Parts: sequence; structure tokens; C-alpha cells
Amino acid sequence: MTIALNSPVVPKLSKLTRYLEQINESGHFTNFGPLHHELTRRLEAYLGVKNLLLISNGTLALQVVYKTLGITSAITTPFSFVATTSSLLWQGIDTQFCDIDRNTYNLSPEKVREAIKRDPKVNGIIATHVYGNPCDVEEFSRLASNNNVKVVYDAAHAFGIKVGDKSVLNYGDASILSFHATKVFHTIEGGAIVFKRKEDYEKAKQLINFAICKGEVTDVGINAKLNEYQCAVGLTVLDDIDEILTHRADLFALYKECLNDIVELPKWHSSANTNGAYFPICLGSEAELSRVAEELSKRNIQYRPYFKPSLDSVFSDVKADILDISRDISNRVLCLPLHYNLSRADVIEVSAAVKRGMSCPVQ
Repeated sequence: MTIALNSPVVPKLSKLTRYLEQINESGHFTNFGPLHHELTRRLEAYLGVKNLLLISNGTLALQVVYKTLGITSAITTPFSFVATTSSLLWQGIDTQFCDIDRNTYNLSPEKVREAIKRDPKVNGIIATHVYGNPCDVEEFSRLASNNNVKVVYDAAHAFGIKVGDKSVLNYGDASILSFHATKVFHTIEGGAIVFKRKEDYEKAKQLINFAICKGEVTDVGINAKLNEYQCAVGLTVLDDIDEILTHRADLFALYKECLNDIVELPKWHSSANTNGAYFPICLGSEAELSRVAEELSKRNIQYRPYFKPSLDSVFSDVKADILDISRDISNRVLCLPLHYNLSRADVIEVSAAVKRGMSCPVQ
């Protein structure tokens, strides 16, 4: 039997059907319908945020943010999912990479500060909360204030994450979420933006509906709305989100207990909780990673080298400083299975396979 890397939460049909019947009876299938408003309201309450705008996917959420905030020149991380960078390049935004922090794997504020000094045209920082682990949000806030730049967080992995008693989504000028089926919370495909300012929310809401306001086109817009059927899935999953997050965080803690002194783990933000979005491990060398990967494959355990490669090797034309840490970590990191359908016994089995792979003799 295969232990899957990921296994999306399946919406309960009894609840989902009631929502779908409501949609069919109303005839309101998209364009900010009743379920769109209900999901928005419930997510804002659950996450502790305001100005949440539902979007048809996380990548478009990034692009809408850049347009809304007027970002024309940005610094970002090479250690993230490809969309973090490709969304910038797709819109012709001048982009450059800075290296990551060796302990957290998040974008390094120190490296960003140096890059801004060299290039005063930069007006945006795009940082990822990698694996749901919050960036140094306080330091990025100081950077933004001192240099008059916008901060956007790719929080695709950070659903339900708090720094202290405050949602991590409340930091920066905007944060984006992904509601892809593989995420902790999902609408099959979808996402959201949380804006700091109400006026940015209002502007973005027009932009995702072709920039139409009172029947007139006011800007270059796009169609990025979340439809009612997707909202129905989100509402159904949201009913069980506490149970989902508790189970995933429990599995995360069990992995940590099994492997904490065996492999390198990212240093988690000291004031943040965990949501069990991913469980990454960093091996001592590429050779050791290969041995662990071989052992996992032999036992039908799925894994993913997430994130590999460092994105500077994918987008070689993007300006970059020295990126030794991103390149090093990307060659030694992999994510182990972690999802709602995983059992504690599965975690113990996966952990044992990792240990066996590490103890295998070097060929």
C-alpha cells in the first residue's frame, strides 16, 4: 500500500449537496453571489482578518496584488513555489532574487536591506512564509517603513497561522492564500487576498471583475472571481477545519518527536503556531538525501523535493545576488507525507524509513 504525499480533504456530500441545491434554486452561479459573501464573512471571522477578497486561484491573487499596489520593481525569494516568481515576470515587473536565512529558509531581511540600498527603484518585497513558517515580519515591517516599499506575503502555506495572538495575514500591505485542493483548507481551486487597507480591497474587487464600476470600465482589469460552486466546497470544508488543523498539527508534532535529533528541520518562528501544512527535512548531503529517497520509494512512501531547484536556476535572466544558501538547501530538502488522511502509524512508519535511509552505507 502506498503512503501518499498528499490527500485532499473530500467535502462531505450531505452538506455540499445542500449548498449546491441552494445555488441551483437561486440561479446565482458567480459574480459575488450569496455563498461568496457567506464564505468571505466566515473566513474573516475564523482567521481574524478584515478586507478578505476571494480569488479564483493563488497565482492570480499575487498578480492582482501587484496591480493593486502598483509594484513595478520587486525583490523576492528563490526558495518558493514557481508562482511566486512567475507571477512577477508574467506582469513584466522588474524582479531580483535575494538569498534566504539558513535557519528558517525564509527570505533574509538583511539581504533585502542590502539590495534596496543598491537599487532604490525597488518598491516591493515579495516574501513567502515557507511551509507555513512565518517570516521575520517585524523586521520586514521596519524595512518597509524605512524605505517606503510595499510588503506582500505569499501565505499560500499559512492558513490559520498566528504570530502571538495575531493572524500572520495581518502583516504587510497584503497577504495571499491558496485554496488549491492540496492545501490545508481548499475550494478545489481558489485563493484569497487579505489587504491592510480598505481602499486597496475596494480597488482589487473592481479589478477582478474586469475593472467595471457602475457599468463603466475604469482600468485594465481581469476576471479572477471565485464562483458559487467553489464557495460551496469551501463552506463545507470550513465546517471541519478545526478538526483538520488539529490532526495535521498533531502529526507535525509526532514527526518532530521522531526526527528532531536525526535530521535538520527549519527553525520555526518562536511566537507562531503550526498548521501541519508540510513537514520538510533537510539531509546532511545530496548523497544522504538520495539514500533516504531510495528507501522511501522502496517502501511505497511518496515524498517531494520541495522546493527544488532554487528558482534562480529556472529563471536565469532574473537579477540575483549570491544565493548560496537557497541553492544548498534546495539540494538537500524534501517533504514527507502530511495530510488529514494520514495516521499516526503512517508517520511512525515514514520516520523509520527515513532513519533506515540515513543509516545505509555510502555506496
